[in-house]
Amino acid sequence: MRSSSKVAKIGAVLVSFSLLCLAHVAATTEDFDIKEDYEFPEAFKFGVSTAAFQIEGAWNEGGKGESMWDTYIHEHPEYTLDHSNGDIAADSYHKYTEDVKIIKDLGVKYYRFSFSWPRILPQGTDNKKSKDGIDYYHKLLEELRRANITAVVTLFHWDMPTPLMDLGGWSNPKMVDYFLDYARFAFEEFGDEVKIWTTMNEPHQHCYNYCYYIFSVLQSGTYAHYMLLAHAKAYRLYEKEFKPRQNGRVGITLDAFWADPKNSTDPLDIEAAERYRQMRLGIYAHPIYSNIGDYPPLVREIIDTNSRLQNFTRSRLPVFSKEEIELLKGSSDFFGLNHYTTYLMSHPTINETWTIPSWDHDTFVRMEQNLAWPIPGADWLSVYPPGFRKLLNWIKNNYGDVPIVITENGMCDFGGLKDYTRVSYYNDYLYQVLLAMYKDNVNVEGYFAWTLLDDFEWTDGYATKFGLYEVDFDSPERTRRKKLSADNYRNIVEKRKIDFDYIKQPKMKKLPYQTPEEENTV
Repeated sequence: MRSSSKVAKIGAVLVSFSLLCLAHVAATTEDFDIKEDYEFPEAFKFGVSTAAFQIEGAWNEGGKGESMWDTYIHEHPEYTLDHSNGDIAADSYHKYTEDVKIIKDLGVKYYRFSFSWPRILPQGTDNKKSKDGIDYYHKLLEELRRANITAVVTLFHWDMPTPLMDLGGWSNPKMVDYFLDYARFAFEEFGDEVKIWTTMNEPHQHCYNYCYYIFSVLQSGTYAHYMLLAHAKAYRLYEKEFKPRQNGRVGITLDAFWADPKNSTDPLDIEAAERYRQMRLGIYAHPIYSNIGDYPPLVREIIDTNSRLQNFTRSRLPVFSKEEIELLKGSSDFFGLNHYTTYLMSHPTINETWTIPSWDHDTFVRMEQNLAWPIPGADWLSVYPPGFRKLLNWIKNNYGDVPIVITENGMCDFGGLKDYTRVSYYNDYLYQVLLAMYKDNVNVEGYFAWTLLDDFEWTDGYATKFGLYEVDFDSPERTRRKKLSADNYRNIVEKRKIDFDYIKQPKMKKLPYQTPEEENTV
């Protein structure tokens, strides 16, 4: 009952968002079967992405400290689908030279990867450094330089050092200072070799999926608040002290599913979809990319209202000072975007079982998948390419002509070298990028495929596969083998266009998705 009352109160705030959404439906809907021969500009940045914890392994080598994931998965192996961990992963710590070779074979000129915070600073603080960890990243960067590949480095891709997690992680305001110290050291030590940085990867997923659901940290709004401030302070540090002589760029990577209203003519579903977008993406993007800064008015209204109804003395979403609002505004040289899938959103009509308080209860949306959309791997990822174009338009319509770098996009399955489904996914999603660029004038300047290698996929362990290259996790050598999707992606990069006929699934196979056994017998 309280939630229904809340929605009635904030309905007026949603009207302008709903109209904006409706105004661009026609602009982002197109006959998906008709393909025009667009080309990616010569300056378009093609790359591939990975993350330290997911591929490096060597969890206790070279003076590396433990991350929150090392500690937690060792204590709770049942929290991954296959009871696995990241101790060895793809063993890129030892096989980085081989990995650089296959990156070069893809033809891309950019490689996005992350530094492991505890590999460099074993306790999380800058009073103790690991020479072996620092040397490892210098060697990797040198190998990339020799291959003429530009490094794009993420400072924080979820592997919080355990000693800092023990202090409360991002719910502790001191974490802003600890992250700033880490960023300063990274800029000083590696800034002559790295010219493109992202401070953080997917703060929403870190706050919501992992720290809330897995690590039982309830103050997700507080997490978001201090992650944003840490990002902004690191950006301003680079801007003031390092950019004048290193001349690099710094951004942040945000993630977003596209939210489609389940019933496109129902105002409540339209509002639900926009509510989801603002609560999941706008809460991070608006303080940085909007002209007015601060949290989106809708988000502030929802959480403040719910906090009062839940008898909190103050809002569960902290308040930025005027100085902090200005600190955050414009604190990114590009909009890093990760996107994988689309969900249908509707206004709940029955009492849901959300925890109160929670982000889900605040958002107050029922999300579901369209049963007509294929699901080739993990059950959360259904394939709906037009959602990508809609999302890119939404960013432009809300934040103007900000340069967008797609820092992750990809699809998981359950393995197999003849991954025709992944070939189609990349073709179709990249085509939506082209449509956004050419039809809608969205400023997309780069695209990074997720991911180079099959890797440790967090709570999925090694059950699902995202890689362009297969990794044999049963082999001590962690043998890499190229998939069809790698050849297809290389062709796109080389030709600067999508050849939908370059790799075609044999006509005898009628089903859109196959088991690994079927794929390997074609």
